[in-house]
Amino acid sequence: MKIKSLTKIALIGLKTNRSRSLLTILGIVIGITAIMMVMSIGQGAQNLILAQMQGLGSKVIAVLPGRQPKGFTDILSIFSDSLKLKDVEALKNKNNVPHLTRIMPIVFGNELTSFGNQTYRATILGVSEYFNEIYNITLEEGEPFSEDDVKSYANVAVIGARIKEQLFGENENALGQKIKIKKQLFRIVGVIGQKGQGTFVNFDDLIIIPYSSAQQNLFGIKYYHRIAIEVDKEENVDVTVEDIKQTLRESHNITDPEKDDFYIQTQKEAIKQTQTVTNALKYFLAAVAAISLIVGGVGIMNIMLVSITERTKEIGLRKAVGATPKEILLQFLFEAIFLTMTGGIIGVIFGATNSLISSLILSKLLSVNWQFTFPFSAMFLGLFTSALIGLIFGLYPARKAAKKSPIESLRYE
Repeated sequence: MKIKSLTKIALIGLKTNRSRSLLTILGIVIGITAIMMVMSIGQGAQNLILAQMQGLGSKVIAVLPGRQPKGFTDILSIFSDSLKLKDVEALKNKNNVPHLTRIMPIVFGNELTSFGNQTYRATILGVSEYFNEIYNITLEEGEPFSEDDVKSYANVAVIGARIKEQLFGENENALGQKIKIKKQLFRIVGVIGQKGQGTFVNFDDLIIIPYSSAQQNLFGIKYYHRIAIEVDKEENVDVTVEDIKQTLRESHNITDPEKDDFYIQTQKEAIKQTQTVTNALKYFLAAVAAISLIVGGVGIMNIMLVSITERTKEIGLRKAVGATPKEILLQFLFEAIFLTMTGGIIGVIFGATNSLISSLILSKLLSVNWQFTFPFSAMFLGLFTSALIGLIFGLYPARKAAKKSPIESLRYE
């Protein structure tokens, strides 16, 4: 029998029980919808993170304390205090790191902040006067603090948009006002326009102060949580990384590279690591969502078995007029594949629609440019998987129908 005839007969069989057919494919629809949404939203999140990381510039190198974490046992190394003032001075030396243009020590922490009766727990970021250039920050009001402020341990601050809103209200002037952070008064010299989530912090919830003030007046530490270094040219990043390693090993009296108490991240490495992690998470969640497809496949097999029992006389009549077991098998196999493919197409439409709506909602709630991404790979994978499930789970019922005796089938009541 030709494929066209088999298709026509299969479609007639499905149309006869439309309600049951729709309920049968519900598991497939849910599974494909979930896969589409996971892949689309996951890709959107990955694009957002990578765009923010790239916004820091490909010429920025981060030096972090402790051993580079390679497993759970290394997690405590991130609390190391190995980066200190002598390291910054050594790195500033042009003989050691000739391609360095800017260097910025960084310390950070969370503290309760207050102004009058208003309080808010904010992220405190202690940096140098280069923070607005390295982090690509534009101030909506005021100006950044200066090198003299850093050298004099001045209690000055640049605050994020949400900090201003929470402590002063939307229309109040914050410039020149003094806020209290851990019993210390800091004068506001600048306000960041609404920027949203950055690579490591949310700039709207940020209070930026000189790292010297943060160390001495707030955190009581003499080390840095990380050091940001900007290179003159992108092509000099790799050689600068080696210069930094050599300089810090000499500063720390380290002769064996395996015993480094620091590690270095470039934007290229950070982006690659982020892509690896987000891809692994995205595909893992998609695999979890795909479990519902197996459940849907079992449901289709059960319904097909019930349908074959109900259509026993039809099978007997078709065999009596000359239909071969192979044609009967193909008829019911086509029905199962059509069911799952229909579920797959509906799932793709629902998944894309829900992903678009979710992207718009996330953009609004998080105040970020969350772009909708249509995952063509997930669509093709979903449709292929749907057809495969129809083939696998429809094969047993189809074979059972093909083996029925025409005489016994015609006698079936």
